[in-house]
Amino acid sequence: MPIITWEVWLARDIVSDNPLPWQKSVDKLTPGRVAQAMGGVLMAIGTPASPPKPRGKSPGWKTGQQRQRRINYPVVRKRISKPRKQTTKSA
Repeated sequence: MPIITWEVWLARDIVSDNPLPWQKSVDKLTPGRVAQAMGGVLMAIGTPASPPKPRGKSPGWKTGQQRQRRINYPVVRKRISKPRKQTTKSA
């Protein structure tokens, strides 16, 4: 919360007042009015994220493309298991 308040306080000078129809225009912006106008600031600076990728069915294999079988590697065993203890049969 303190970081958001600090951000709103710093942005007070760069935002313009865009009051809603029932609000009066003011010279000194309140934190609520600054937060209301932050959408315009965020639109101006943009985003570092790349645009979303298109959705839909994937194209799959190209026609005539040769497919290869998957390489099977041997199983790696971490330890050698000990044989079970033989129990003596009682009479």
